[in-house]
Amino acid sequence: MFDEIKFNRVDNLPKYVFAEINDIKIKLKKEGQEVIDFSMGNPDGDTPEHIVDALVKSARTSGTHGYSPSQGIPEVLDAIASWYKRRYGVTLDTKTQTIATIGSKDGYSHMAYAITNPGDVAVVPTPTYPIHAYSFILAGGVVEDLKLVFDEHYNIDEDKFFEDLENIFKFAHVKPKYVLVNFPHNPTSATVTSDFYVRLVAMAKRERFYIISDIAYGDISFGGYKTPSIMEVDGALDVAVESFTLSKSYNMAGWRIGFFVGNKKLIGALTKLKSWLDYGMFTPIQVAAATALNGSIDCVNEITEKYNHRQDKFIEEFEKIGWNIKRNKASMFIWTKIPQCVQHLGSLEFSKKLLSEEGVAMSPGVGFGHDGEGWVRIALIEDDERIAKAALKVQKFLKQYEDGDK
Repeated sequence: MFDEIKFNRVDNLPKYVFAEINDIKIKLKKEGQEVIDFSMGNPDGDTPEHIVDALVKSARTSGTHGYSPSQGIPEVLDAIASWYKRRYGVTLDTKTQTIATIGSKDGYSHMAYAITNPGDVAVVPTPTYPIHAYSFILAGGVVEDLKLVFDEHYNIDEDKFFEDLENIFKFAHVKPKYVLVNFPHNPTSATVTSDFYVRLVAMAKRERFYIISDIAYGDISFGGYKTPSIMEVDGALDVAVESFTLSKSYNMAGWRIGFFVGNKKLIGALTKLKSWLDYGMFTPIQVAAATALNGSIDCVNEITEKYNHRQDKFIEEFEKIGWNIKRNKASMFIWTKIPQCVQHLGSLEFSKKLLSEEGVAMSPGVGFGHDGEGWVRIALIEDDERIAKAALKVQKFLKQYEDGDK
């Protein structure tokens, strides 16, 4: 019988926790109910006009509608290299050390598929954005968790990180081949210093592993904090690659464009795999991405300031209802423990009930792994008025538990 045929790769994936939240959102919206949605990191603003204009101009130009190189057109690869040179003082060879990807999620899944042999071990900090771990699992690898420890202002305890990483290598039955890092971190928004990468590169050379770094939220930082890049470290090109996406700081999430840079062997593997699996992105999208990367950062600063303001507003409004949240230094998210009166529900049940009863959507921490239980991730994608409205709705929801009704 055909229904007995198994698809092991898909069958072995756990249920996608966020799908449960999405199903409730869809149901409520079909019923005409309002949803104040903090659950997805989906920017609510439009792409800056000069970037859209570049897309339109290119789309109206003859010769831009055919297949493009899977690695990326020269214009976008040059823009990627120039962006790294201006921002981090790093020189990259566009032919061997840069590649454009169909968003960073596509880049991660293809990178892992290109470089992972069955049974290879990758160390991934937890909690984790799911694709960071499951890109390796889907490719036949094994993931070793490393629990992140950070203070109340979301600064990583770097000494603890390296102590735990050293222990993984010391006691591992199979020595890890890859270590993935993602700072500013998704979901926790935790950050590191530049010294973190100096230590990580040195350890990679000593223990012989590759580093895969994700700085998707690198542009979005506050209070004088600047996200460091691993590529700034001497010798990083020998052992590391790094990814970025235009989704967040340029409001280009739906455009699906990002990139990887770094180690020639890893970039070469991804380039070769993509030459078999896909053609390049629509040329006008790449032209527009080059315009974004080469252009003024005024639009990035405006978008960053919006998230900075919204974080202040969210903390202010939720403090009024007794939910005290500490400020972070980067990303478009807030990562916070759910109030004590609802801890017994767990993060998934709390999120489902809050959404079903009050129409406020947050991402349950358990969706980012077991170390996320008891927390929620809040995306700062609603305006001031709706943030204030959400706080009152959450206050109403929590009152029934504070009064001991449930």
